[in-house]
Formats: sequence, C-alpha cells, structure tokens
Amino acid sequence: MLNEMNELNEMTNKGANYMKKMKQLLKNQKGLTLIELLAVIVILAIVAAIAVPAIGNIIENSRYNAVKADATNVLSAAQLYFTDDQSKQTVTIAELKTANYLESEGKIATGTVTKAKPNTLKADAIKYSGDKTVTFNNATLKQINDDPNKGSDAGPFTIGTP
Repeated sequence: MLNEMNELNEMTNKGANYMKKMKQLLKNQKGLTLIELLAVIVILAIVAAIAVPAIGNIIENSRYNAVKADATNVLSAAQLYFTDDQSKQTVTIAELKTANYLESEGKIATGTVTKAKPNTLKADAIKYSGDKTVTFNNATLKQINDDPNKGSDAGPFTIGTP
C-alpha cells in the first residue's frame, strides 16, 4: 500500500512539474509573429474577394425578384378589381390604389392591366438596380413567374411579348 502511495505521489509531482513547464513556455510567448499576422491577413483578403461579388449578385437578384413580386401583386389586385366591376376592360395602377385594391405598388408607379384570359400588365422600364431595368409588355402572371432571368445578368429585361 505504501508503494502505491509513493507511486501516486511521484506521478502527481511529475504532472505538476509538466504543468509548470507549460506555463513557463506560455508566459514566454508574447504574441503572433509578423509572418503569422501576414498569413491571417492574406486569408481574410481571399475570403473577402470571394464573398463581396457573390453578395452583390444576391442583392441585385433580390431587387429584380422584388419588382417581379410587385408586378404579381398588381395583377392579383386587378383580378379582384375586374371581379368586382365586370364592365371594365382596363385599369391603371393609380385606380387600383385609389379604390384600395392595391396598398403599395412598390417600384411599379405607372402601368395598365388589361382584362383578358389571362390578364396582362403593361408597364414602362422600371429601374431596379443602378441603371438596370425591367419592362412588362403585356406580361401575364405565368410569364412573370416563369422568367428565367437573374437581376445580376446584363439587362435591360422585357417580360411578356416583345
């Protein structure tokens, strides 16, 4: 039993000595070397160079999709309008807002919806990002939803019949 206690004491002393040496080594290390710091900066620059253009494309695509969503809302509001007033064949976005069928037109300030099967939207060029534009030329809901273009691609875009 005494031998076992001596062995345990010896192991504890070795562990304590090892910990003291590790603390000593850590105390002597003051910080990063210049090479290590430069390596970190280079890695961060590479990550930024990859991420920034990707984020820019995501933002432009989102703006383009927002204008398409605005067009979808206008067509839906016009559908309700035509259901309530079946004598009308066309309605402007301003009329939809005045009659409270459309709360917000988004970026589509002016345009006309024509009653047809399906209804169509005609709106002049709408800027969605910088000088990039999208035009709705007798666009149907299906054409808007099926549009394969991305906002980050070179524009201008026309949705509907050219």
